[in-house]
Amino acid sequence: MALEALSGELTLAELASKYDVHPTQIAGWKRQAKGGMVAAFSGRAATVQKDAAAEIRELHAKIGQLTVEKDFLERAFAKR
Repeated sequence: MALEALSGELTLAELASKYDVHPTQIAGWKRQAKGGMVAAFSGRAATVQKDAAAEIRELHAKIGQLTVEKDFLERAFAKR
């Protein structure tokens, strides 16, 4: 649908009617598609993936830390 919106053959209103989706949603998808294409051709896509992987590792570490803290506090309050 985003590719059809980018092609410009149909208006957003026509596409919305065709696919039974709100025109604002199609406009958002169109904007995301343009941004993705720019990133893909500028080499930023690989950087974004690396950043996402680093963020996931960081979040997993934080989850582990919070789990340990939660378990410690549960044991501490269970003794009372």
